Amino acid sequence: MARIEFNDVAHSYLRNPKKEADYAIKTISNCWDDGGSYALLGPSGCGKTTLLNIISGLVTPTKGRVLYNGVDVTALPPEKRNIAQVFQFPVLYDTMSVYDNLAFPLRNRHIENKEVDKRVQQVAEILDLTSFLQDRAAGLAADAKQKISLGRGLVRSDVAAILFDEPLTVIDPYLKWLLRRKLKEIHEQLKLTMIYVTHDQMEALTFAEKVVVMYEGEIVQTGTPEDLFENPEHRFVGYFIGSPGMNFLECRLDGNVAYVNGTGIKLETKTADAAQNARGKMELGIRPKYLEISSKPVENGLEAAVKNLEDLGSYKIVTVMLQNKILHAWLPEDSPVPSGKAWIIFPPQKTKLYADGRLVK
Repeated sequence: MARIEFNDVAHSYLRNPKKEADYAIKTISNCWDDGGSYALLGPSGCGKTTLLNIISGLVTPTKGRVLYNGVDVTALPPEKRNIAQVFQFPVLYDTMSVYDNLAFPLRNRHIENKEVDKRVQQVAEILDLTSFLQDRAAGLAADAKQKISLGRGLVRSDVAAILFDEPLTVIDPYLKWLLRRKLKEIHEQLKLTMIYVTHDQMEALTFAEKVVVMYEGEIVQTGTPEDLFENPEHRFVGYFIGSPGMNFLECRLDGNVAYVNGTGIKLETKTADAAQNARGKMELGIRPKYLEISSKPVENGLEAAVKNLEDLGSYKIVTVMLQNKILHAWLPEDSPVPSGKAWIIFPPQKTKLYADGRLVK
């Protein structure tokens, strides 16, 4: 396995990049620890696949260095980096049997037949491919083919890292859930370094120990799923993680009170103190789960108009209008549902403040 480091890595697909906007990957310094499981999460076009291809050697960065266990591999091609990569669509040999597809990466490295058979049987059992081992790959369904492709990445025990580029796109939702669970089990058993690219927050949050969130070519936050939900360090993380995402309200500060169109919302003292040195556009942020809502007037409650209700079974989402701003609030299944008017409360300990999209702390 390997510890993978980026030292001031940046990349542009232009021949002579001159400004920041010319770079698909802005300057990144980051570390993926040996044996860790990571998800690269972000919307299409944010730079996830480019970053993964820099790790693998398919792309040489315009600037900076890539290190594997402290050794500079920036100029090395993929075959010299000892990595396995699983792509969005299956990569396999249709004319070969499932067994031979799984065995190929090992035979290509002249591994003894006994060890080849042991590894193939082990991976086939993990991926529920044992009954298909003698079948030709060409005759299998798309999901089975992708499992073979996953198996070809997992069968080698000597790799520095396994890189997954949206590998479950062609697989149905239930099987996706099963395979994510399998990958997590494999990581726990073998302690392989795994980096998994996805735009699906559910995939990222259920697979990885740590999630690396990307936005417009930058890594804006790395953390556990709980970190990203409870303390989003960038406005985009608050918006992208959670369904619905974080509520944001533009505001101005006066002491420890944030004013939204004249309506005052009290902040924690430590947040207000930290904001004294903050500059730029100021916004409040609060998760729908923590925005309290009442059908009756309450102390510190702000009157709002109820616009919509979504009953999602185990909970409800209430949409309200506060000072011409749309907000979402989470209600437990058995809570009374306000109609017409509602009073909302911003608990200070759950209310965040952002300056130009960055968390004030």
